[in-house]
Amino acid sequence: MAREIDEAWIDEAIGRYRRVEGLRAEFDTAVAAHQVTVHSPDQSIEVVVTASGEIVDVRVHGGLRQRDAVEFSRELKAVVTSAGEAARWAREKLHAEVFGSLHSLDDP
Repeated sequence: MAREIDEAWIDEAIGRYRRVEGLRAEFDTAVAAHQVTVHSPDQSIEVVVTASGEIVDVRVHGGLRQRDAVEFSRELKAVVTSAGEAARWAREKLHAEVFGSLHSLDDP
């Protein structure tokens, strides 16, 4: 038995695919452009990270000469960890904003 081809369903599937591809491009652009700033627990180090996880800037407030190396390392590790978490949070938020209205193929 030959299957009938539902041209309307195929056209709709192609349209949905194109829409998903457009949303994916929008998401990729937003992830690369969106930046989050985090600070170390003692506020002495500031890191700017994109939602993709790329660290784009690091600023140290105050002098380094009087800083204990172990304490500075601890603060640096904490702020880099926070930057990773902030990037992940920003990605999830952007994903929900971009793809939140997308319906499955089964939805009317």
